Amino acid sequence: MHLREVIVVLMKNPTISISTNNKITGFLAAGAVICIWSTWIVVSRAGAISNLTVFDMTAMRFGISSVIIFPYVLYHKPWNTLNLNKIFFLTFVLGPLYILAVFFGFRYAPASHGAVFMNGLLPAMSLIAGFFIFKINPRPFQVVGSVIILLSIAGLSLSSKDLNFSLSWKGDILFLIGGIFFTAYVVANRAWKISLAEFFLCSSLINGFLFIPIWYFFLPSGLHLATLNQIVLQSIYQGIIPPLIGLVLVAHAVRRIGSDATSSMMAAVPGLAALLGTIFLNEVLNLNSWLSIFALTVGIAVTSWSGKFKF
Repeated sequence: MHLREVIVVLMKNPTISISTNNKITGFLAAGAVICIWSTWIVVSRAGAISNLTVFDMTAMRFGISSVIIFPYVLYHKPWNTLNLNKIFFLTFVLGPLYILAVFFGFRYAPASHGAVFMNGLLPAMSLIAGFFIFKINPRPFQVVGSVIILLSIAGLSLSSKDLNFSLSWKGDILFLIGGIFFTAYVVANRAWKISLAEFFLCSSLINGFLFIPIWYFFLPSGLHLATLNQIVLQSIYQGIIPPLIGLVLVAHAVRRIGSDATSSMMAAVPGLAALLGTIFLNEVLNLNSWLSIFALTVGIAVTSWSGKFKF
């Protein structure tokens, strides 16, 4: 699950709360989410270049999460509040095409690029969509932050030519496609005020019901070639930690320190993911790449902190 999926949904679900009177725990929770999301990026990159196929990872994403959230969805019965057109649209934009674009992107591009494109482009794309669709004028700081983001991404892409990432442009395009899918969800959420149960119904349950049989009978699998450690690691990170544990932690952070502060802290994700990629995946970046990631961090922080997105 994309981290911003959680933040966007929670901003529309004020009933979610975790009792505490100490804001320190909110910052600690946000810090833990930064670690979870950064390590998810690295784990996903490792899985995409392992013996597992991206179809295996997608099956873990939809299959495991759908089994776990099934009782929650069954209890809230979100199909009573969504018509078929909305269910079809949400299921499509949050479905296998979106997830496969991200996972295939990790086959070609390093973890740092995944972190930059998935965390960096979304604020800028959301502002553009809000301007053209909802006629919401961005604030000056949002415009400045978005320009910094776009320039940073351009700098990172150009830096890749000097590194051992000659095919990273393919991954960047796939990450961009994934970002377009998710921006479509952000627009829908703003217009329809999607609840958490509605989100789970479309993003996990229906997609799991549709994708798992297709994967099992028709798509290539590398499960028989992967080690037990690889399977367990990917299963935990794709189906449990971000969509469940991460959900609880983000809910706590949003309630204690607010969505703006939580989103701004997420600006640390690209830098940490790049650092973890160099440590665990030997993805060496040059000085220009690190400068681009630093500038991106500033751009995301500026956009998120001053934006106060009204989803």
